[in-house]
Amino acid sequence: MVESVVTRRGLLQAGGGVAAASLVAAAGPATTLVQGGGGARLAGQPLPDGAKLPATPPARRAADSVGFAIVGLGGYALNQMMPRFPQAKRAHVAAIVSGNPEKLRQVGDAYGVPADARHSYETFDRIAADKRIEAVYVVLPTGLHAEWVIRAFAAGKHVLCEKPMALSSADCERMIAAGKRAGRKLMIAYRSHFEPYNVEAMRLMRQKAVGTIRLLRTEQSYRMGPTRPSENWRTSRALAGGGPLEDYGIYGLQSALYLTGEMPESISATTFRPAGDPRFAEILAHVSSQWRFPSGAVAQLVTSYDSAGINFAEVRGTEGVLKMDPATSYSGQKMWTEGRDARAFSPGDPEVQFAGQLDHFTDAIRTGSPIRTPGEMGLRDLRLMEAIYASAERGQTVRLAPDGRMRG
Repeated sequence: MVESVVTRRGLLQAGGGVAAASLVAAAGPATTLVQGGGGARLAGQPLPDGAKLPATPPARRAADSVGFAIVGLGGYALNQMMPRFPQAKRAHVAAIVSGNPEKLRQVGDAYGVPADARHSYETFDRIAADKRIEAVYVVLPTGLHAEWVIRAFAAGKHVLCEKPMALSSADCERMIAAGKRAGRKLMIAYRSHFEPYNVEAMRLMRQKAVGTIRLLRTEQSYRMGPTRPSENWRTSRALAGGGPLEDYGIYGLQSALYLTGEMPESISATTFRPAGDPRFAEILAHVSSQWRFPSGAVAQLVTSYDSAGINFAEVRGTEGVLKMDPATSYSGQKMWTEGRDARAFSPGDPEVQFAGQLDHFTDAIRTGSPIRTPGEMGLRDLRLMEAIYASAERGQTVRLAPDGRMRG
């Protein structure tokens, strides 16, 4: 099996770490780390319960379709992203990578993936010689992103990487550098940038639909059921890092940035972890932070694994309010304004966000157009998360440079 590169140093650099790449409700683990005499190794999991597999292999939609190797066949890959490939204009599943041979067979047969394009983690590097594969989609637990993104670049492929980008800003920098050396593109799968409600919210805020922004609030929370690190990778510090901030709270972090259009100049934060709860033996239960922007606007961000479910964003300006509830779900978004121009919005089907990000990435590969959510955005967000953890640890406000680095 492939050796893991998760290190204690990387976790410390992250100031508490980085967690899940997707909403918990739809995701099962694609792989786990197994301890043995040779150290930690990857071990593929069985096909998740309720996995969606097509009845017949999907057909390509375009002659110049980009072939993707999917690395990690967990619940999010199988139930959200892979079913959307046929909806994209020119993207198709060309190869799959898993540590579970039976799952490789089941998924490979369902998607029409040739037998010689079904790889274990040990045979992954063979994709370098496979011209059918132009891009790699890394959808492993976050603690494995850096290693597999860098290996994909070494194989000469473009990379779509799930969020969060990595365990630390240092790993993000290594990933970006590897892409530049390879002359290949790196995109972080921030799906909300392609979701109609959030795209419309960005437009409204640029047009000052609520006046000058004074306050932004986001909350992404739910109550995690009984579990422990050996059962759920999201509660494992080595695979997930710190906890809810990077898993669910990253949507609020992103919202605060793309709705205000600003970077914070300072952050103050608090965290909480109850004693004696197996769910939180290694991760935090709750993270909250307050940001101040150069304009004077303030953002309040809350995320939790131990409170009633909510997925909410609100922007209060001098002349009105924008509310989104739910704000960043897979579907079912609702958005309205109150005040000067009170109305509800229905800008489109939220589910197009998945195919939308695939179309954007394949267009960038084919035409050389810039990527909306590049590795530099993932790096920026890791720096902000590191600042949040540093503030909570120090018990004081942290000041930031415009690129998100902590001052002093």
